[in-house]
Amino acid sequence: MKKSLAIFGLVLLAGNSIQVLAQTISPAAAQLALEARTPQINVIEEILPLRIPGHTLGETEGVAMNKDGHLFVYSRTGFSGSSRGGNAAKLFEFDQNFNYVKEWIPDSYGESFAHVVRVDPEQNVWVVDEGSNTVIKVDPTGLIQMVLGRKPESLDWWEEFVEQGDTDTDLHPEGRMGTFNRPTDVAWGPDGSIFVSDGYNNSRVVKISKDGVWEKTFGTFGDGDGQMRTPHGIAAGYGHVYVADRGNRRIQVFDYDLNFERYITNIGAPWTVQVTPKYIYSGDGNGKIYRLDHEGNLLGWAQTSLGQGQTGCLIHSLEAVSDTVLYKGACSLWNVEKFTFPE
Repeated sequence: MKKSLAIFGLVLLAGNSIQVLAQTISPAAAQLALEARTPQINVIEEILPLRIPGHTLGETEGVAMNKDGHLFVYSRTGFSGSSRGGNAAKLFEFDQNFNYVKEWIPDSYGESFAHVVRVDPEQNVWVVDEGSNTVIKVDPTGLIQMVLGRKPESLDWWEEFVEQGDTDTDLHPEGRMGTFNRPTDVAWGPDGSIFVSDGYNNSRVVKISKDGVWEKTFGTFGDGDGQMRTPHGIAAGYGHVYVADRGNRRIQVFDYDLNFERYITNIGAPWTVQVTPKYIYSGDGNGKIYRLDHEGNLLGWAQTSLGQGQTGCLIHSLEAVSDTVLYKGACSLWNVEKFTFPE
């Protein structure tokens, strides 16, 4: 994937010679030019009044909603560090009026560095933890039903880098079956198949059967075909799996067997992706939300989340509950926002 676009702006004919003056613009500048000729969509923003007795909500990386309208927030918050062995991550539930209900799986070994929470069609709650390298399935009663991946131990680091003096600094190794390397999101196929975007160090999407058998992976690190650069979000529905290939500024589209189909571009750097009956929504960390049809055509965009003291990581994850209502978690803002798009 080229890092700049050459725009040939002027051709001068001088005798028998042709002089071409080329102007080079960045992908970000090209995106701004596209937005200038694309409708900007109005959006109603509402910061939710989420309060937790005796506690303060921290960074709200993950947000999800169940069929009863209860909101789940996976937050980077707590009293210790977020590295190996830390537990600065907590999962909170709020009711349909946004009153605090409870903390889920408290003191969980898998809660280390919060990334995403999702609710599947059977109302199980899934926790994706970037720090513990795990994806945890919790049933509606709060009982853990499945753990995918395994948390790296402090001893592993000590043995590898201190006792053995390992100097291998490959940050993007090829992933192995059965383990993640900083996973980012989870989605499901109609048969219950599990799809995981994996992630910051691995550069792939993984398909796992409903009962936890690892079946297939796609992707290595890079910007070419068959490659990804920080797959940061994933969604599935209407016959397709959508992976937010953030570093390559594109969404990769697959069928349910992880066969590649196409790219969607013109959506900035996609941090998160959601699909509804009518639309695909993609959110950029700069607070912009892009609305597309199911063919990937850009229909419009909206600027959100400004005026709160931050300019980056304004959108970390989106949860679409309808064609016109989305909830947003961020990693620089300590709140959850509801977005309503008037039709």
